[in-house]
This record gives sequence, structure tokens and C-alpha cells, in this order.
Amino acid sequence: MKIISSIDELRDQLRGQLRTAFVPTMGNLHEGHLSLMRLARRHGDPVVASIFVNRLQFGPNEDFDKYPRTFQEDVAKLEKEGVYVLFAPTEKDLYPEPQEYRVAPPDGLGNTLEGEFRPGFFGGVCTVVTKLFSCVQPRVAVFGKKDYQQLMIVRNMARQFALPTEIIGAETFRAEDGLALSSRNGYLSSSERAEAPLLYQNLNAVADTIRSGERDVGAVEARAMAALAERGWKPDYISVRKRIDLQAPGAADLESGEPLVVLAAAKLGSTRLIDNLEI
Repeated sequence: MKIISSIDELRDQLRGQLRTAFVPTMGNLHEGHLSLMRLARRHGDPVVASIFVNRLQFGPNEDFDKYPRTFQEDVAKLEKEGVYVLFAPTEKDLYPEPQEYRVAPPDGLGNTLEGEFRPGFFGGVCTVVTKLFSCVQPRVAVFGKKDYQQLMIVRNMARQFALPTEIIGAETFRAEDGLALSSRNGYLSSSERAEAPLLYQNLNAVADTIRSGERDVGAVEARAMAALAERGWKPDYISVRKRIDLQAPGAADLESGEPLVVLAAAKLGSTRLIDNLEI
């Protein structure tokens, strides 16, 4: 595996490659990330991964400085997966001058759910993804469904800009107890880790209630929020949305069987966890 930090060197290395499959990450890789590499290999060749902790998507009170960085361990994992190139730019490589030009999603999609609680987050994501796509020029790129809203925003962005990159969504990789794998799981204490699967259990309970015919979605969401709060969680949202546009479903949508997704974000101790479940 070649490890490259320079954009020019990366472009030279990939020149003439027409089927590149790309997996962007922020490092601290776990089995969920590695499953993305395997899926990428099914859709293209060679497989290129990136590791870059993107300052633009972190708010002023978020965990940029303490975000776990495990570069040597990550390199060993990617080598075992047969990744062809690891693009690992420094901030100076990727942002050699202040990034004054930004890419932002429309307000209706970018300012709801995660966007409401993390202002500017998706603008940072869209900007760095656009720049990484420009550097790698992949035919396909793989993103995990755990970050459901992010996947939708990147997919819509690629379509609207007519980017020659197909966006592939990968199913959420879970531990045996149902907890979605995340780099932030490492912040959990042992007691918090034992409690953490409750978030996924909560999502399943919401989904079962909707499937059973309950039409008062707001009441279902409120009960789910209260159930977490009673256990000491601090939920930001538990929300049932339409998969197609992440808008709240109306009565007609519920009656017609519109595909839905329930999304959640909540703090357990000082660690903020997100998850979702398609209905």
C-alpha cells in the first residue's frame, strides 16, 4: 500500500485509473470502516482510502483536538484489506490557504436533525468531500448508512453537481449487542458501554410501534425520548422521517406505506451517539 500526502503525487499515482473506488474516513478505523473497504472492492479497482480529520466540520466546542488518531494501527488494518493507496494529507496539504470557498447543502436538508444540533457541520462535510473527490476522482465512493443524513446529502450533492462518482451506501456495522460501531464508542466508560445498546433497542421499539399501525408519530417520538431520559441519557432527537427527503411523514405517507427511517442522537455521559433504522 502506498501512503501519499501530496495531491499532485496522488493524481500522478492514479492517472489513467478509470474504476477507482474511494472510502473517505477520519481514521481510528474499526471493523465498520473495514467493511466499507470490502464493499468498495466489489464496485471498483483500485481501492483508495483517505484519513483526514476535517477541522471544518467540527464546531467550536466539539472534539477536534481529542478526536482519536491511531495512524499506525490504521495503516496496518488497511494493508490487510488490500487497499492500494492511502491518501493521508496534512491540513497544509489539503488546505494550503484558508478555505474561503465552501459547499453547503440546502437549508431544508442541512439544517435539520444533525444540522440543527451541529450548525455548519454539513457545510464542512460537503466542502471536504468535494475537495477529496477532486483529488481522487473516483468512479464510486462508499459511505456508511450509520451517518444517514450525511449519506443523503453527499448523494444529492454528487447528483446536482453532475459529479462522475456513484455514491454507494453501506449497511451499518453493529456489535453483537446491536451498538453501531463508531470511533466515538471509545470514549464510553465500561458502564456506559453496557448501557449504549439501549439506543438501538429504542429505535427498534419505535419502528415496531409504527409498523403496528400507530399514526401519532409525535407521541411515539416523545415516548422514545422520555424512555432514554429516564435512564440518564440526554437525547437531542428521535425522529421518524421519510427516507426520500428526510421530511416528517404526513398521514397520507403513513397510510400509503412510504419508506421511513427513524433517526436518533443522544448523549450518554459526555459521548454523543447517533444511529438510525429504516422502517
